[in-house]
Amino acid sequence: DMAEPIQQLTRNNNPQERQSIPFTLIQRKEKLGHLLYEKRQYGKAKWACIKMKEKQYEQSICLGFMKLMRYICEQNSSGLYLGITVPIVTIVHTNEAQSAMTQAVTVAYYLPEVLQDEPPHPFDSDIIIEEWPATIVYSR
Repeated sequence: DMAEPIQQLTRNNNPQERQSIPFTLIQRKEKLGHLLYEKRQYGKAKWACIKMKEKQYEQSICLGFMKLMRYICEQNSSGLYLGITVPIVTIVHTNEAQSAMTQAVTVAYYLPEVLQDEPPHPFDSDIIIEEWPATIVYSR
């Protein structure tokens, strides 16, 4: 099922072609010279998002990522490979009391700069295009 997206990604697996999402570094936490995490602020932008709710958190992330890869690798209204942006963001959802994680996660792909004004429509109805306000992200 993932053969075509994997082949497409492999054909286009040139690190120079990966677009890093522009951000402002807010905080960097290191321990003994090793990066633990960065706190970053990303500007307002359009993202392709999918919310998943599998039995295990890891399954939700994996399946969400696979669906986004299909969108990136030609299963979109342009019929083209959209290019990779890094990082792919995972949002962990909590219960109303914010005391525990829920099974639901959102996996999101930043649309490359050239697609921000008119993003291709996904064929998968589970994927939605959202415009996010400036966002704080923790990255490891």
